[in-house]
Amino acid sequence: MMEKGKGGERNGPPCACGVDISVLPEGCISDIVALTTPKDACRSCAVSSIFRAAAESNAVWERFLPSDYQAIIARSSSSSDSLSFSSKKQLYLSLSDNPILIDGNKKSFFLDKLSGKKCYLLPARELTIAWGDNPYYWRWVSLPESRFPEVARLHIVCWFDINGKMSVSMLSPKTNYAAYLVYKLTEEAYGFDDPPPTASIGTTGAGEVYEQTVSLDLPIVEPGQEDQVVLRQQQHTSRPKQRNDGWLEIQLGQFFNEGGEVDELQFGLKEVKVLNGKSGLIVEGIEIRPTRGL
Repeated sequence: MMEKGKGGERNGPPCACGVDISVLPEGCISDIVALTTPKDACRSCAVSSIFRAAAESNAVWERFLPSDYQAIIARSSSSSDSLSFSSKKQLYLSLSDNPILIDGNKKSFFLDKLSGKKCYLLPARELTIAWGDNPYYWRWVSLPESRFPEVARLHIVCWFDINGKMSVSMLSPKTNYAAYLVYKLTEEAYGFDDPPPTASIGTTGAGEVYEQTVSLDLPIVEPGQEDQVVLRQQQHTSRPKQRNDGWLEIQLGQFFNEGGEVDELQFGLKEVKVLNGKSGLIVEGIEIRPTRGL
């Protein structure tokens, strides 16, 4: 029988309120880690050897991969050996760092490294470009820095209109996405300032189209700051950014993918009002990927 201590409280064995999660079976830890994010899974490897084994297991990284990843890989233009890995984690990291060409080089597919969400880059050949089949206005050339066999190079045009579309079912559901024009400007480029082109993006199901003006001007690199992109001061909503692959990108707009099966995503960039001459734009394609922080 326990005796009362001072103040009338009973003395007894201490209550074991803390739980050491590392004593759980590896399978349970894997299930817990799989409910987090790829970044959290990598961090959890530092907790203990048991956590590391669980966090690097195929069971965890299979959950981070899209449910249809095998079907997407089967559409790849790469050899099966180049996409054969000893673990699902290695496959995930490869699809994040090394985009693959699918559907006969008509799309480039990769994963967002932080979230595992699906991303695509549609090449210029899969876009609808006004006068794109007329070599007087647009020319199709091959560049070694492009992942696609051809890119579109603008020679001269007044009616500037580029459009694209894709099924939202190809994308990850319940995700906020943005579309980016991936491009370059030659040293002789002109005509994209006055007025600037208008970007648009929207889905057929939402019934709303988001529009904004964008500046495609060539970034200015100041002396002593070669690793920084410095832009001229302009009153545009979206501005160019330097990519790691050597191209520039500019955001055309954002949309939230609810996850419908029949809705179609439509996006474009045009200037068809003033009809000033334009030249020197090189289009690799339009990229669709998740926005950060959402």
